[in-house]
Amino acid sequence: MFISVVLSFYNEEKVIPELIQRLRASLAIYKKNYELIFVNDDSIDNSLVLLKKAARGHKDIKIINMSRNFGVGGCVMAGLKHTCGDAVIYMDADLQDPPELIPKLITAWKESQDTEIVNTVRITRAGEHPIKLWLTKVGYFLLKSVSDIKITPNAGDFKLLSRKAVNELIKLEEEKPFIRGLVSLVGFKQAQVFYHRDARWGGKTKFPIYSRKVIDNFLESALISFSDAPLKISLLLGFLVSMGAFLYLAIIFIMKLFNLNLPGWSAIMATMFFLGGIQLLTIGVLGLYIGAIYRQTRNRPNYIIKSLVGFGKGDIK
Repeated sequence: MFISVVLSFYNEEKVIPELIQRLRASLAIYKKNYELIFVNDDSIDNSLVLLKKAARGHKDIKIINMSRNFGVGGCVMAGLKHTCGDAVIYMDADLQDPPELIPKLITAWKESQDTEIVNTVRITRAGEHPIKLWLTKVGYFLLKSVSDIKITPNAGDFKLLSRKAVNELIKLEEEKPFIRGLVSLVGFKQAQVFYHRDARWGGKTKFPIYSRKVIDNFLESALISFSDAPLKISLLLGFLVSMGAFLYLAIIFIMKLFNLNLPGWSAIMATMFFLGGIQLLTIGVLGLYIGAIYRQTRNRPNYIIKSLVGFGKGDIK
């Protein structure tokens, strides 16, 4: 059995030495039957230098350098396409997810012959803001409520995939891939391993809670890609507003018929602003879907690789 570990990173110079040490210690029981594939999302610090230093005299570290910053989804897909393991684990490089859990994932995978995917489920999440935890819970609830697929709550981007699952996953060429959703989409029998997530070992998070990156990832990669509920809600909202407008016109007609006082200009202006807001809202929702279709039809790659290190013969120089 050969094991591949995929780690996407950007500017993690404070974490990489500790990360490599703990990965090697956790995988030592498998001797040399593993590879560590680091996908460098165009880091501008000393991350690449530290990786090459740690790789001297070893054959376990392989590096994929991106031509520019493409984001986590594209980097993970690039890493998966370059793996050769029977079991493939992908995880973040910030040490919030402990490498020491990897043997438990492999054990859970081997316990059942039919299991193709093992999810890690976070019981607690140290060092994270309560507002972020609450918003994450709301996000999972929304996806569970409106999506056609089942995404395990509190299961992040730390998973084991069999070779069969990886082969199916890399066939999907979606723009801005939401990996957690795609892993659920491919199906297969899935197991779970529960753990307590650590605080970030060093450096700063690349996903601030109110950042545009987080919002775009949820709206475009997760919600829009896996549900048409916003379109249906817009349709329902338009229907309700139209019914309200019809009833309002009926009331005005009756008041006119009986020579009662008609609503003044303020009521009319308020109604116009309300209808205008509803129209802009529904157009915005429609625009998100059209934008997703437009990006997909351009058929642009999710990533471009600048160079590969360690995938040939011999040690990394």
